[in-house]
Amino acid sequence: MRSAPRRPHPAPIHTGGRAAANPTARAPVEHARTARAKLLTATAVVLAAALLLTVGTSYVRAITAPGYTSFADKTSSWLRDHGAGPLVDQVETWYYTRHQPSREAADINQFQHGQPAQTAAIALPNLPVPTGSHTPPRWVAGRTRHGRPTVYISAFEPDPTHPSIVTGVAIIDSTATTTHYMTGTQQPRSPVGQSPAKVPTTEAASLVAVFNSGFRFDDITGGVYAFGHEYKPLIVGQATATIDDHGRLDVGQWGRDVTNTAHLVAARQNLALIVDHAAALPQQSTSSAAWGGTHLQYQYTWRSGLGVDHNGNIVYVIGNHLDLATLATALADAGAVRAMQLDMHPGMSTFTIFTPTVSSPHRLNPTKLLPWTPGPATRYLTTDRRDFFYTTLAG
Repeated sequence: MRSAPRRPHPAPIHTGGRAAANPTARAPVEHARTARAKLLTATAVVLAAALLLTVGTSYVRAITAPGYTSFADKTSSWLRDHGAGPLVDQVETWYYTRHQPSREAADINQFQHGQPAQTAAIALPNLPVPTGSHTPPRWVAGRTRHGRPTVYISAFEPDPTHPSIVTGVAIIDSTATTTHYMTGTQQPRSPVGQSPAKVPTTEAASLVAVFNSGFRFDDITGGVYAFGHEYKPLIVGQATATIDDHGRLDVGQWGRDVTNTAHLVAARQNLALIVDHAAALPQQSTSSAAWGGTHLQYQYTWRSGLGVDHNGNIVYVIGNHLDLATLATALADAGAVRAMQLDMHPGMSTFTIFTPTVSSPHRLNPTKLLPWTPGPATRYLTTDRRDFFYTTLAG
């Protein structure tokens, strides 16, 4: 009986003339690579967590810092401080240029509210007649000094093509008031103890009006001088609001209309004049960056402006859905011979008038120039991060 044939053993597999390596020989190498990958991953996670913690802490500090401002402005300011300014500009331009004001006429009753100023101590301009009315808006007297009004307020339509726009205007008698400039906790940052960053309690009882200042200093080239210190260099040719040692405010071009003298107490710059020689300057065809660039000029948003009339009285204008040209026109209509733009966007423009209450003449009642202005009427009575102006009764 023949035995079954033996099966041949499979031939060994050779690679390059050598037998295949033992699989277990790679284990230490693979283990080292895995350990290194885990270490790098853990390091990346720790670094990312630290970065997020740092960024988060910075952002929380920004939005919880003392002083009123809108959540949107706190966020945009924080983003600008961390290099995202161009992105913020693009987003704001996209939004505000696509929300044009309505062409429907505003309610004419809001132009005739309050008690009229029967006998004004200063010359008041005739404001444009609103759409649907035959009479110009009425001027209302604010707080008085020795029976003489120190401030006059009104509202009017600055743009006939968009009659829905309503701007508030205030004219302050410069001979009956004293104007002050106050730095904030962040704009410009003052040494500890130098600025209270609010209306001093010793002057609160004599308040006439409080209003906002200009752009953030990181967004402009202009400077500021206050408390005997130049926080940022003043630039020749820039629109500048100055205050002398008599508390008299002036607005003009630095180096031409206003300059550094022994009587200078404060100076605040903000781009170029938007009203000069009683004429509104920025037109929609202008491409110059003198007023912040075309992307800012075309935005329909909250804006404010400050100027002086031919007698040196203060002219302030505020309104929503304004582009820069309309703001300039409004200031010129209100009698300004020279004017500059102040801050813009919701929550950054505000004007409050203070009048004694009927029940207690020593207690002041704050009232917004435009009732629908965002933010509290008591802003700047507590510590604020932004600089501002306020006027008091002359001594």
